[in-house]
Amino acid sequence: MMSSDLETTSNKAISSAHNGVGISISKRDLPPADYLFKIDPYPSSMDKLGEKYESDVFQVGDYTWKLVLYPNGKSKRSSKDHVSLYLAIVNTENLSRGWEVNVNFKLFVLDQYNNNYLTIQDGDGAVRKFSEMKSEWGFEKLISLDELFDSSNGYFVEDTCVFGAEVFVIRHCDKWETLYLVNDPPQVSLTWKLDKFSFWTAEGTSKPFTVGEREWMLKVLPRGYDAEGFRGYLALILQLTDWKKFPSKKAVNASVKIKILDQLNNKNYEKTENFSFCASQTDQGDYKFIYLSDLKLEANGYIKDDVVILEVEIFKISII
Repeated sequence: MMSSDLETTSNKAISSAHNGVGISISKRDLPPADYLFKIDPYPSSMDKLGEKYESDVFQVGDYTWKLVLYPNGKSKRSSKDHVSLYLAIVNTENLSRGWEVNVNFKLFVLDQYNNNYLTIQDGDGAVRKFSEMKSEWGFEKLISLDELFDSSNGYFVEDTCVFGAEVFVIRHCDKWETLYLVNDPPQVSLTWKLDKFSFWTAEGTSKPFTVGEREWMLKVLPRGYDAEGFRGYLALILQLTDWKKFPSKKAVNASVKIKILDQLNNKNYEKTENFSFCASQTDQGDYKFIYLSDLKLEANGYIKDDVVILEVEIFKISII
């Protein structure tokens, strides 16, 4: 078998259902992430182990777990001649009433010859709910006794067997994002005519406009941002003006298209930007939107009769 840190693609899905979910069995080289326990010696006579064997406890995801092995099968009727192995949650006394823990888990048997692991899991990444009503989940037919003791498989070597578990606790999400696609967004959210542009020396701010239930303004720095590397450019800054209405930890992302209209050739100069706003960062923009020399070049048509026309379109907003 080809060595790999990932499970091989030669998984076989067991046709029988396990609690309504198929079972996936594969081989992998990577050891279980959370727990291994070795039985040494593992008697060929299962009666010597008793009805079941419980491992020591281990911690995963702030919860305490153990493995429960049924060497002769958990049910004499449905799992006869098989080993059953289960994951159990324990020490639940301090959990709140009505507790539930959602888990995706894998159980393992070590192939000691090839140093890889028979990996058994619910098919299709099924999630199991551990609760007061059901604190143990696993596989009644983890492996048949014939397969376990077949010397060619490497599961039973020098009277020892090794089992393992990998547990992924799925927590309730406390971080989320809402994406607002602006319904029938206006083609232009703001049109701003900058009259007598050659006389502009200080920054200017547009009138407020509303898109996606948020209020915005556009700020222009007609002589550029006064810092090394930014001089000689027109700077355009978008402001979220009503941020005080929303929780301080909430972020607002916006996809914005800003244009300078070509009033002669209809070949507008435009950029699409993605900005993120929050209480501590209410202004976002492009401090190198266009070279002032390009803006003033008569052939480009960006200035006509000493007027510059800017357009802003906000077409996507998401709130985190």
